[in-house]
Amino acid sequence: MSTPASDRDQALAATLLGRAASWQQADARALRLARGRTADAADAVRLADDYRLLAHDLARARALIPASRAREYLENAYARAHATLHHGGWRLGSGLRRLFAEETPAAMRWLAPYLVWTTLIFVLSACGGYALVHRYPELIALFASPDMIASVESGKLWTQGLLNVVPSSILSVQILTNNIVVSLFAYCLGFLFGLGTLYILGINGLMLGAVFAFVGAHGLGGQLFSFIVPHGCVELSVMCLSGAAGAAIGEALIRPGNAGRLESFRVAALRTGVVLLSCALLLVGAGLIEGFISPDARVLLPARIAIGVGYWCLMVALLSGRLFARRSAPAAAAHP
Repeated sequence: MSTPASDRDQALAATLLGRAASWQQADARALRLARGRTADAADAVRLADDYRLLAHDLARARALIPASRAREYLENAYARAHATLHHGGWRLGSGLRRLFAEETPAAMRWLAPYLVWTTLIFVLSACGGYALVHRYPELIALFASPDMIASVESGKLWTQGLLNVVPSSILSVQILTNNIVVSLFAYCLGFLFGLGTLYILGINGLMLGAVFAFVGAHGLGGQLFSFIVPHGCVELSVMCLSGAAGAAIGEALIRPGNAGRLESFRVAALRTGVVLLSCALLLVGAGLIEGFISPDARVLLPARIAIGVGYWCLMVALLSGRLFARRSAPAAAAHP
């Protein structure tokens, strides 16, 4: 035998369920506004009323019909309306500022341990390549082309007269394309559980050290340093950064943790993606420097060092978020 209280609750629940059409309309309106697909300005005004309606009915549903699908539907509709109502309008400027001022520095902090290891691998590989060719000069054939070897043995760097052969604009595009391809290889080969990243960093480090040992033995080490320093500070740093991002992807696949391999891979890819965007932008500048400044004999060594170090400092400011950080307002003076 039903009690008056249970009869009243049943009547209230029936009345509540009779408002299902209003819930559907409110949910549809929130979806349209979230996607920006409504041409009716009154929808934005009605959304506030929808939000109050859904909040009220959800509270009633939790008390009257907590285990029903209607309560679940209301939960989702309320969450969607709340997110739409409290989500500010997206602007390109604010989005880019948030990307470079917040998301990129957070990703860099997460990548810091990987960056230490990839930089160490690259430096040790370069030292190994230098020692190998310094002790056995004939092994340079493993790292350099016959034309490059012949040029150095004749007392000239292969970079001399480069601007007389290829215009700076075309040279910059070629260099930029090559640098981006190498960085993407260092990143994407991390999908092979990090082994490909180790290979790319190792082989490039060996090559750099071997070439420096070979040209140094022929008295051209200073000229090669002068050529590399304007663009190399950032270019080599970006290679290590790409390798660190690839290593992070590899570890996410090897040691996914409790979240599972797919989720760990997704999180790592999202975090490293913002760093790769910054790396691509930095490589654009490095390509321009390498095409217009590095081959130009009129640019003296002090200017080359200033350009290389200055651009590297700009890279640090960009990746740390300082370049786009908002300046805090000065504190108000304390009144006595």
